[in-house]
Amino acid sequence: MLAVAGVVFFGAIGMLVMAWIRRDTPGLPLIGDREPVAQGLVLVFGIGIPLITLVALFAVADVYLVGQTAPPPPRTTAMTVDVIGHQWWWEVRYPGTAAVTANEIHIPVDTRVDVVATTADVIHSFWVPQLARKIDMVPGRSNRVLLYASRPGRYRGQCAEFCGLQHANMSILVVAQPPAAFRSWLADMAAPAPAAATRSERLGEQLFLTSQCASCHQLRGTSARGLIGPDLSHLATRSTLAALTIPNTMTALEQWIADPQAIKPGNRMPDLGLPHSEVAEIAAYLKSLR
Repeated sequence: MLAVAGVVFFGAIGMLVMAWIRRDTPGLPLIGDREPVAQGLVLVFGIGIPLITLVALFAVADVYLVGQTAPPPPRTTAMTVDVIGHQWWWEVRYPGTAAVTANEIHIPVDTRVDVVATTADVIHSFWVPQLARKIDMVPGRSNRVLLYASRPGRYRGQCAEFCGLQHANMSILVVAQPPAAFRSWLADMAAPAPAAATRSERLGEQLFLTSQCASCHQLRGTSARGLIGPDLSHLATRSTLAALTIPNTMTALEQWIADPQAIKPGNRMPDLGLPHSEVAEIAAYLKSLR
């Protein structure tokens, strides 16, 4: 589409340049003598070429490509992934397993993946442009799209429907892996949160479970069963925090816990007013959850 638009654009520019060069050329016929030629150019460049171009683009984009990325028929895909949109993050579940993650979808390469998209609040739009077309996530409905990656890689996606203050910071990452690596990852995600190993991690776990953190987040295998925020059972395996807003480093994690509103204003995670020592202990515990 960009190539075709470029041809049309530069063609129009070329005609304007020709008209400008010839505007003062002596000996040109009068306007009246050029009317048939001018009318022919208008018919060709103003009606004929745009009509042919738009029909061709419609056939490619709206017939062929939509068919290629249309939701797969039931029982024709190797696996299904449920994606739930929230303000402003993505919940990802793998039906048939206990695996739950957030803001990252892992898929095996050369595998047809059926994404079932829903929303927990307002209208969102799921879009990973390198892999599939966009689909809306409408309250009370489920929409589906096919994800397929032919080679390993990381593919960035984005909410494509304005959904509030942090719409621009509602991104998602699709990680395509070799099948063996994906199976290993999925087994790890299905397991409960790993036990705290060091004294600092145990202190962080205790602070997490006795503070408001546990009322919003879930750590499978512990008493933390909150459903408002993302499941954090394997937080350390993710490459980013807050839906790709900041990297998942110790420094960034401490800053996020200490003052999430300064990083992503309007999100539902409050500033708990924790002292720096407690923030550091909670962050140390969360960074151990692989």
